[in-house]
Amino acid sequence: MADPAASKSSSNGEAASSHPENTSRLPATLRSLKHRNFQLFFSGQLISLIGTWMQSIAQSWLVYRLTRSSLLLGSVGFAGQLPVFLIAPLGGIVADRHNRHRVVIATQIASMILAAILAALTLTGTVKIWHIFVLAGLLGVVNALDIPARQSFLVDMVGKEDLMNAIALNSSMFNGARIIGPAIAGILVAKIGEGWCFFANAVSYIAVIIGLLLMRVQPRAHAATGSSLTHIIEGFRFARQTAPIRALLLLLGLVSLVAMPYTVLMPVFADKILHGGARGLGILMGATGIGALLGALTLATRSGVSGLGRWVARSCGGAGAGLVLFSLSHSFSLSTALLLPVGFCIMLQMSSSNTLLQVMVPDRLRGRIMAIYTMMFMGMAPFGSLFAGAIAERLGAPLTVRIGAMACIGGAILFGLHLPKVRVEARRLIVAQEAAGGEPAVEMTAPIVEE
Repeated sequence: MADPAASKSSSNGEAASSHPENTSRLPATLRSLKHRNFQLFFSGQLISLIGTWMQSIAQSWLVYRLTRSSLLLGSVGFAGQLPVFLIAPLGGIVADRHNRHRVVIATQIASMILAAILAALTLTGTVKIWHIFVLAGLLGVVNALDIPARQSFLVDMVGKEDLMNAIALNSSMFNGARIIGPAIAGILVAKIGEGWCFFANAVSYIAVIIGLLLMRVQPRAHAATGSSLTHIIEGFRFARQTAPIRALLLLLGLVSLVAMPYTVLMPVFADKILHGGARGLGILMGATGIGALLGALTLATRSGVSGLGRWVARSCGGAGAGLVLFSLSHSFSLSTALLLPVGFCIMLQMSSSNTLLQVMVPDRLRGRIMAIYTMMFMGMAPFGSLFAGAIAERLGAPLTVRIGAMACIGGAILFGLHLPKVRVEARRLIVAQEAAGGEPAVEMTAPIVEE
């Protein structure tokens, strides 16, 4: 496979080469924006993701308004994310074998169509709970193809040199939208209903599609053709046999299974426990987004991966501790404040794990490892959502969140104890991939766990 970072004069990095002054004018935190393609991607996605978060909040509230059921809240989350777990391996093959640029364009168009259908059903007053289940499932199929391709596409846009910064800025953009989207959705749902949030999301996809169409992407060598099953097995075997990658993925899966479902139960907290209604739901989710944005920006200030393994362990434990305190709170203002460190820690763990995986994995396996990352990050969430909804029906939302948070703390402790055993192999993988990209950086070859 041709290495996207090998030549800074390629179209993927043409902004940096044809306009070298851009590099000096941009602060280090924004250095990946020197690439024209990433500029287009960033601006389009920022608008689109605001709409995505508006739809997420409005859909949760719509389900809760129609059913008043914690179980059905969890079930819709299950329907929307189960396809990610089942189909993401095929998404990884698509990302490795086909043009990632075109794959992302296709998935964004499909997402726009699904949002428009949900908007039409809701605005006409004909929406039923089964409509939401079907559309959530179809969107899950689209995401199973989109996320591995989009994560792998980052290196095609910025090269390996600025990959960590691009991942951090991508997470910052995601969580900046997470602040704005829920706040707007909370106001719109309270004033004019959920349908207009779905309509706004459909329109917002136009921005990212235009940005993608304006890109000039260098042709990339694709993985050799052959049996899809063989290629999928190859990716899983690499993840299972590579101790640092296996440890990161397992911790991601645990957090997605036991900690992330707190977001599915947030309408229950907003309404029954904190008495904030739809507007309160938007504020609570916005607070999580502010914390997550700060976590992503913290990662963006870094220029090397030394010590990131410890960040993963500590941020995982911090998220668990924050959720324990949140589950005990009956004060709206205190709960809002507690969600700031929760969002900070979860995003820092996710983004740090993404960075470590991408700097350790060979280019030819990037799509498949990102597919497994997607399975662990999003694919485990439906099981967590379903279990959380069912348990909350019996034990209540606070105790459900508290149980998951304690499991998260336990996972962080085990991961931290395991870190010294994987340090040597992690360093070897990072050195090998930096050497393959030419220009290995000393700070990137430092061990993940410092003595």
